[in-house]
Amino acid sequence: MTEGPTQERRPRRRRPWYVELPVMIAIGLVVAVLIKSCLFQMFSIPSGSMENTLRVGDRVAVNKFATLTGWKPAPGEPVVFKDPGGWLPPAPQGGNAFTRTVHSGLGAVGLLPPGDDYLVKRVIATGGQTVDCHGSTLTVDGRTVTEPYLHPGDDSCSGIDFGPLSVPAGHVWVEGDHRSDSAGSRYHRDGPDGGAVPVADLVGPASAVVWPLNHFDWFGWTGR
Repeated sequence: MTEGPTQERRPRRRRPWYVELPVMIAIGLVVAVLIKSCLFQMFSIPSGSMENTLRVGDRVAVNKFATLTGWKPAPGEPVVFKDPGGWLPPAPQGGNAFTRTVHSGLGAVGLLPPGDDYLVKRVIATGGQTVDCHGSTLTVDGRTVTEPYLHPGDDSCSGIDFGPLSVPAGHVWVEGDHRSDSAGSRYHRDGPDGGAVPVADLVGPASAVVWPLNHFDWFGWTGR
């Protein structure tokens, strides 16, 4: 009994680069969207309102996964949130329409930080708590808050006394670590929510500074 002739396998033809490239780009975009939607989203720090914890130009990773697993903001936690209205001046329109469209598209899929209508502050109090600041003493529900993260030379009130104020349910009271250079909740007490930010406007907790590398810092899942 003799064996039949062996059939040689033909090498698989590789697709041309102009076919593979669009496929690779499409896969990369899908992965980026999934990461942005479910895991982390990058934000750029535009001002010194959170110094020295966060510095101008830092790239901060926001934990989006936490928002999918029942995360609730806690006092002491740095958070990123969408401008609730009137907190930021109108952003200048730099570049031409094409570059703005490209930047907006890349920001939408998470390949670039999104637009300039987001802020980062630290949660001071949550819905139902009472916040009060007089002299240099900040209290929440009558208990003095120690703030080791404050910018050197600042105190908790930085010349603006207020309260006692009750934070509405479903809101948070936020301030910057560089208290004297931050227009946080206390600057917007005449707003519709009395300076508080709706929890629905929160993107999530700031979990880490990922760039530049010499300022890398990990805040953990619940902040500091």
